[in-house]
Amino acid sequence: MERTTRQKTAILTVIESARRPLSPQEILEAAGLQVAQLGIATVYRNLKSLTQEGRLQIVTLPGESPRYEPITVASHHHHHFQCLHCQRVFDVHDCPGDLKKMAPQGFVVERHELTLYGACADCNAAT
Repeated sequence: MERTTRQKTAILTVIESARRPLSPQEILEAAGLQVAQLGIATVYRNLKSLTQEGRLQIVTLPGESPRYEPITVASHHHHHFQCLHCQRVFDVHDCPGDLKKMAPQGFVVERHELTLYGACADCNAAT
């Protein structure tokens, strides 16, 4: 049985309240405000544990390090937006729909992932 620690609770709370996928570094910075002297190794260890417990989902974008989001978000079909300026990733809950017609003839689409790239609202306002 996996025990719950202050560190694990802080990490999970940060991820659940973020409303977007977070990188381990973002998790460390936010959870470190709640738990003094939190280290990156502890973050990674807890991310692995929470993923194995089925509480987190890994978000992978091409050429990027993994990010993490709550399984409650991941269980609903959605896509992602990555800001090219600050590198943060956000959830996109709209979907263009049936993409089967885009596949070559004779191919069968089983699932799809879509990532939009551009400037987030914060970065766009700063320009």
